[in-house]
Amino acid sequence: MEGHVQFVVDENIPFAREAFSHLGSVILLPGRAITREAIRDAQVLIVRSVTTVDATLLSDTGVQFVGTATTGVEHIDREYLAARDIGFAAAPGCNANAVAEYVLTALLVTAHTRGLSLSGKTLGVIGNGRIGSIVAAKAPALGMQTLLHDPPLARATGDQRYLPLAEVLQADFLTLHVPLTCDGPDATFHLIGADELAHVTPSSILINTARGEVVDNAALLTTLTKGTIGGAVLDVWEQEPAINRDLLDRVLLGTPHVAGYSSDGKINGTVMVYQACCRFWGIEPVWTPPEPPAAPASGSLPHLQFDATGKDFQILVHDIITTLYDLRADHARMRELLAVPEPLRPQAFDRLRKNYPHRREFAGSPISITGGNPNLLARLHTLGIRTGEP
Repeated sequence: MEGHVQFVVDENIPFAREAFSHLGSVILLPGRAITREAIRDAQVLIVRSVTTVDATLLSDTGVQFVGTATTGVEHIDREYLAARDIGFAAAPGCNANAVAEYVLTALLVTAHTRGLSLSGKTLGVIGNGRIGSIVAAKAPALGMQTLLHDPPLARATGDQRYLPLAEVLQADFLTLHVPLTCDGPDATFHLIGADELAHVTPSSILINTARGEVVDNAALLTTLTKGTIGGAVLDVWEQEPAINRDLLDRVLLGTPHVAGYSSDGKINGTVMVYQACCRFWGIEPVWTPPEPPAAPASGSLPHLQFDATGKDFQILVHDIITTLYDLRADHARMRELLAVPEPLRPQAFDRLRKNYPHRREFAGSPISITGGNPNLLARLHTLGIRTGEP
């Protein structure tokens, strides 16, 4: 790395200044404020998913390296970068476990609200990549059977586990874990549209933590209004941050694109992009992140304590997981947008993301169990819950 290097970095990337300041000067900006003028003199641009990186943004700038501290790369024109020999790195899998834990929490909260037992229910996992495979591995600990749909993996492996979409749509719960693509045989834009929604089980619950445009939001709203689907849990929305107010009012749980927003996942993203940037410039990495504190719910106690004596497993897990991650509070904050005037709603949506509270993944807040047994502890460990001695 020769001469002075300027970094422009999304301000929502944790420890950005600490990580990159030994490589050059760091300017932190809101993701939607990263414009061509703002990066004209920058050599390095580090973003999250709200910033579209393409010719419109990069032309006539000095950017030589682009990083995104996200798993998804739909907001990056990688062909443009490659054609201009601009270095690129993403953070694949950085928040995969966080999203999987969001899905598990949504299943438990929804089942608790509806008075449902998850044991024996089917979970349709659409997309069995980094996130979907974690969800599919954890769901049996809740007694659920998984139905998998992933055409690219089906072709590549010939594995008979992969089922046609029409069959998976009959599951009791559906969870989406696909990238957003608009072209090719496996395009996922409006993968779940009016036709697909017409074939789901009337009591089915749809969970979308992928990208808003994977589901036709207008068709989903119509289906929810008619009552021909059991409900929906949405973390992602079409036209973010200008989301459909009526759809928000209809969902069982709604959150502002934060399923992967665990402190662990965000720090993983910073580390992965930082290390890739060092490799690009041929510099030995010297920064390491601090260990995030335990979740606020655990207070100052080294362990949260739960008594499993005579308790139904699903109720126990619901109590543990919702103590570690208060998804209902995320939903309550999101519903406050219903009272915000439409012109101000996009900014309010972004503020929810910017001011998102500290959240650890389950293993970051160890718990103690009394009255348990080896089988119960094994199931908890499969769900990612770390247990210790009382």
